[in-house]
Amino acid sequence: MIDMFTRKCKVKFVAISFNFLSCALLVVFLGSQTKAGELLLTKQDIVEVEPSFWAAIELTLPKQDTSLQIVGPRNSQHGVRLLRFYNSQRDINAFRGVIYDNRDRGHSPFDPALYPRLTHLKYDADLVSGEFDFGLAGRILFPAVVLGNSSAALERSNAPRSLPRLAMTNAFWRSVTPILYSNNHIYIYPEHRDHDADDRFPVNWPYMVTSQGSSGSDQRFLSAIALTLAALPHDTFEFLRAKGLIAPTIQMILRRNLKTVSDRADYLSGVAHPAAFDRRLIQSGRMVADAADLRPEDIPPLVKLRVVEEDFAKAAGLAGLDERLVDSPAAIGRLWRGFTWERELVVTAEDTIAPNDRPFAFEWRLLRGDPDLVQIEPQGHDGLTAKIRIAWHEPWTEVALGRRGDISRRMSRVDIGVFANNGVHDSAPSFISIDFPEHQIRNYVTLTNGEKRLSSIDYDAKGRGSYFDPLLYWSAAWTDTARYDSDNTLIGWDRLESDGESEGFVRHEPDAATRLYEISRRNSRQPILKRIAQ
Repeated sequence: MIDMFTRKCKVKFVAISFNFLSCALLVVFLGSQTKAGELLLTKQDIVEVEPSFWAAIELTLPKQDTSLQIVGPRNSQHGVRLLRFYNSQRDINAFRGVIYDNRDRGHSPFDPALYPRLTHLKYDADLVSGEFDFGLAGRILFPAVVLGNSSAALERSNAPRSLPRLAMTNAFWRSVTPILYSNNHIYIYPEHRDHDADDRFPVNWPYMVTSQGSSGSDQRFLSAIALTLAALPHDTFEFLRAKGLIAPTIQMILRRNLKTVSDRADYLSGVAHPAAFDRRLIQSGRMVADAADLRPEDIPPLVKLRVVEEDFAKAAGLAGLDERLVDSPAAIGRLWRGFTWERELVVTAEDTIAPNDRPFAFEWRLLRGDPDLVQIEPQGHDGLTAKIRIAWHEPWTEVALGRRGDISRRMSRVDIGVFANNGVHDSAPSFISIDFPEHQIRNYVTLTNGEKRLSSIDYDAKGRGSYFDPLLYWSAAWTDTARYDSDNTLIGWDRLESDGESEGFVRHEPDAATRLYEISRRNSRQPILKRIAQ
């Protein structure tokens, strides 16, 4: 596995508009080309449209050479024969307007002999020296449908993680990744150690395809998605491209054709929507058939979510950190930092826009979590908005497919999927995720009136050897027992240090949380919360 040190960790965090891109794609494209089958990107082809964000507005795609075979003779992927048949009988897209972007410098390359008509993007020396070609995509937007991959990860970092988890936990990448999704860019990254015995992803989202495994686990997905893109009818492809729906449509086709998904009930369950996909479940032949039959008038909408009300706070817990990790159209992510037993959100999908004249209705489904601890109440006859109540979850295990049989995977994240059905198809999911700090040992007690309240928290994850994400959470060398007044209001903590010493009573002052505690990052792999001397 290649080590990636993203721009030497000097990424500038910016908030980027989701709307400017439609203007960028209207520019007349000019560009330079290398040998047949390759497209060279130079520094002169890109324009910085926002800080740290470029658009290749002067890049033009070469005209497709139809004398080349649509698939190479050595390509034995399931679905190849079907694609050849469709190519001889129908006007399929056959890679027109599609480029392949390898972002691991040939570590896990897509063999150009497999799909001779697919154009491969190359970066010139100036862009390579600036690391525009490596790791997570998102610094450059292209005027094309893009299929790409990077079998890389942060390994020798103070916070090791896969590229998908890097995208979820870094403000810059959280900003730009949804832009790629809404502009027809599809990238595949391995989960590399983030989805094995533990699911370490703080959110589930559809903005990329995450493959189960490490280097090379992305190859089956590259081939299956390439076949699917080529099989789309040309008019359907152009319709999807113009509407920015290529990536969501590929997500829909991939998920509903997994071997574990046999009907609509499966598609609307967690079976179809893991945080990382096992390549053994891909059915590329079925994906090709689905794509070839898809008509513009049948394409479902892209569900766009927005939080209307919530009690997740900007500052919560002893450290006073933000609980709102992700707010984007297809993914909302929250971190449970507060102390209450139950939380509530009101989420609307009213920003969803249909790409055609078909009416649609919404489905709100619990994909992952305890159904006894999650209540989803759609509001109104059309289910446009939902009130969601979630209670505290202890970590749990799920049985998953492993290399040598079934494995148990430890989970601590609730996932809710929102789908739009237009009478023909259910859309790709948009997600609401709530991540729980499983490294904390919490006890809640039931009162005589049936309500539950926090009793104690053991914060000493470091002392217990419990893993936690150092970019999101922290450890503290004590256990707090909550003390309440007669009105059941939390007033403070009886604090016992991990060495057995009692600190006594510590008053709870939520409005002053950031002044009472600070996070020490001397050991950046395990940040420690410390109380500021008063």
